[in-house]
Amino acid sequence: MTNPIKTERRGAVLEVTLDRPKANAIDLATSRIMGEVFRDFRDDPDLRVALITGAGDKFFCPGWDLKAAADGDAVDGDYGVGGFGGLQEMRAMNKPIVAAVNGICCGGGLEWALSADIILAAEHAQFALPEIRSGTVADAASVKLPKRIPYHIAMEMLLTGRWIDAEEAARWGLINQIHPAGALMEKARALADHLASGPPLVYAAIKEIVREAEAMTFQEAMNRITRRQFETVDRLYASEDQMEGARAFAEKRDPVWKGK
Repeated sequence: MTNPIKTERRGAVLEVTLDRPKANAIDLATSRIMGEVFRDFRDDPDLRVALITGAGDKFFCPGWDLKAAADGDAVDGDYGVGGFGGLQEMRAMNKPIVAAVNGICCGGGLEWALSADIILAAEHAQFALPEIRSGTVADAASVKLPKRIPYHIAMEMLLTGRWIDAEEAARWGLINQIHPAGALMEKARALADHLASGPPLVYAAIKEIVREAEAMTFQEAMNRITRRQFETVDRLYASEDQMEGARAFAEKRDPVWKGK
């Protein structure tokens, strides 16, 4: 069996393509491979941004492989490090992730996309949470989606399985941008390259603060930041990059980020 996950390093960007014909569905074995890919990305100091997409022009990812489930893959089986799709439960993922949604994005595929920080979509992309129709729960989406888009829209998608197109997804803030199918990867790569040129220690601090502050009051979060009780914030404030940013501003030049 060929590897269902294709990776390409482009400078500091790791491009990850889910390539599992016919529909890019994820079974247990594929999820475990994805977890290893994203763990290695997280831990590689030379990689700063990941770009995720699906192979072809019809499917981004429909989520859980129901055929594999019918053949014995347990829905509560071993998804590997990072949980389903390798990203949903990946600890300390403090690097930016861009999703390029190139087609159908539903169920666990939508949950995989929600693990990204920025989502770009092709004009023909469609989104749904059809788990309700197969008698199961979209668990990660039930946690994430009502916090990302208006509550009543999220609940409608969860309770009815209704499909929405890219235009509606953008209207509710589910995705950032819509592009013609032929331009999607060009735009996504340009964005990933732009992020890769930015300050990695600042990105890490932003992601940790956003993630951890979700369970805190505003003042609790601010206290932890000012007391440097977030590991990434402490590292940032003691870094060469922190001084480089100030020097570059004073010298009216572009900063050179070293990530240290």
